[in-house]
Amino acid sequence: MNHRQLRVVFMGTPEFAVESLKALVENGYNVVGVITAPDKPAGRGLKVTESAVKKYAVSADLPVLQPEKLKNPAFLEELAALKADLQIVVAFRMLPEVVWAMPPLGTFNLHASLLPQYRGAAPLNWAVINGETETGVTTFLLSHEIDTGNILFREKEPIAHEDTAGDLHDRLMVKGARLVLRTVDALASGDYTPIPQEELFTGAGEPKGAPKLFREDMRIDWRAPAEQVRNLIRGLSPWPAAWTMLRHQETGMDIEMKILRVRIGSHVGEGTPPGDAPFRREKKSGSGLRRPVGANYRPATRREKADADGRIPAGVSAYQELFGTINHPVTSRVPRKMPPFLSLRRGNSPSAPALKPVESTPPIASGRRGT
Repeated sequence: MNHRQLRVVFMGTPEFAVESLKALVENGYNVVGVITAPDKPAGRGLKVTESAVKKYAVSADLPVLQPEKLKNPAFLEELAALKADLQIVVAFRMLPEVVWAMPPLGTFNLHASLLPQYRGAAPLNWAVINGETETGVTTFLLSHEIDTGNILFREKEPIAHEDTAGDLHDRLMVKGARLVLRTVDALASGDYTPIPQEELFTGAGEPKGAPKLFREDMRIDWRAPAEQVRNLIRGLSPWPAAWTMLRHQETGMDIEMKILRVRIGSHVGEGTPPGDAPFRREKKSGSGLRRPVGANYRPATRREKADADGRIPAGVSAYQELFGTINHPVTSRVPRKMPPFLSLRRGNSPSAPALKPVESTPPIASGRRGT
């Protein structure tokens, strides 16, 4: 069958999916219907908002269905009436078998990772958070378990040292759209060989998962090594964004701040590996808080020792490595090397009260595959 004769139903919701739908339409593929999320209130004004996919579909005069429940008999009847030969899913929700098994050629999904790695809801984010240097896009046939179907095609994409999840999103969105066209052509001609994901497992143990991100996953733990903190910030930038709490030293008010970009400073003393404590307590000497020996380090002052039990926990190395110096509650009003995107002053006055980081929860752990 000619690929342009195929009756295609497209399912997707966010901007990432729009590029694939647009590629199908602009290249003359026969998209007979679009399934997307229902309109919902969003923003401070709770204004009813349409999905990015719906906006494009309406502009292209494509029929749109927005079911609340995918097993609703009325929706299933409407879907069957479209008489699709093939269904394509890009950034949608989990489909019941009665939906994905409906077309003669089945249903395939575009996933933003090199499956079987990073199955789950947030593959883009977790690849950057975990410091990967390579990811990609995969098309695979849907089956009963989420993200486990036989693989059709994969294409790799390098992750640069400074890439954020946003940078990767934009590149994979375009690369994924091209892979969708390639996959439709192959399914139409029968020129493909599905590969079980188990055949691509490398090494011991299960593949890395990409579970849904929750608020506490996004909180910065300043006790972690600097590179781990940097990767967390990159992997959550620009959305949903890593966050931390700052405490005003005079009012005691806690203020939440989101951080979108950061770099590791070069001031850490030679021989001091990332993750070593910028301050440490000497148990028996009675001298209290001291800095490790190394370039630009010095013994703690009397005022520093007096505040050794402050809210910045011992072992907080990442904050100093990333931002130049710890904004210690006694010795400094504002860190000496403060990047412009992380100004802790209020106003421009040199005497403005400073803020300091509040101890965070333990480091994040990459959990199992999400839904």
